[in-house]
Amino acid sequence: MAQEEGGSLSEARARVGALHGITDLAQKLLFYDRWALDYDQDVAALQYRAPRLAVDCLMQALPGPPNAALILDVACGTGLVAAELQARGFLQLHGVDGSPAMLEQARARGLYQHLSLCTLGQEPLPSSEGTFDAVLMVGALSDGQVPCSAIPELLRVTKPVSSSVRWGCSGGLVCLTTRTNPSNLRYKEALEATLDRLEQAGAWERVVAWPVDQWELATSELELVPGTSNSDGFISGIIYLYRKQKAAQVEGGRPSPQSPAGL
Repeated sequence: MAQEEGGSLSEARARVGALHGITDLAQKLLFYDRWALDYDQDVAALQYRAPRLAVDCLMQALPGPPNAALILDVACGTGLVAAELQARGFLQLHGVDGSPAMLEQARARGLYQHLSLCTLGQEPLPSSEGTFDAVLMVGALSDGQVPCSAIPELLRVTKPVSSSVRWGCSGGLVCLTTRTNPSNLRYKEALEATLDRLEQAGAWERVVAWPVDQWELATSELELVPGTSNSDGFISGIIYLYRKQKAAQVEGGRPSPQSPAGL
């Protein structure tokens, strides 16, 4: 495990470890409210790399200038993804999150044009169908957070082929991340089954699935996998990038009748 400095790493590990142990969504949102002021320093202590890596992945698939893209950051938290997007030239940023206190921190960054309170999985996203050129959800796909059944809602608000012609691409992009450490493997399996069903139904096509060894520092020895590169104290994760297809018409969080893949 990495050497601790000044107690900040041990405190961050304790908080993140406690978060992972909460499976009730309401309780998890309350935890995020209490955590909001310390969140950025904690994830920095854990060397959390997902926001930067997810935006890097998205950038590689964009055929047009970033300042022309309308982006939705789902489960935006304090705005770490927006900071990475803004640094790469993205200017049109919308965000949603289920924690009012996290949204306050995101608003203070001054990077979003619009922020909304929304608990994905319990209510629809506050946007019309086919609104965004790209949708990202970084760090919220695990037990007790966003359920796999909410994935089609991300597709619903993503622009289809006809709305993305100016980009010269075949549809809007959806970027998702999850951890691949031992305690999250059951969720990852369910998530990938959902992603695959949507692809088989023609709702989207996979652009890339990018495994990452050094995702963030582990919160306990139990999260490490003996005999792998994770012995340096890091857990692993994965980034998925999909492109919405023309046939995809996703309404109310479910594929349309022409799509055989109900979730």
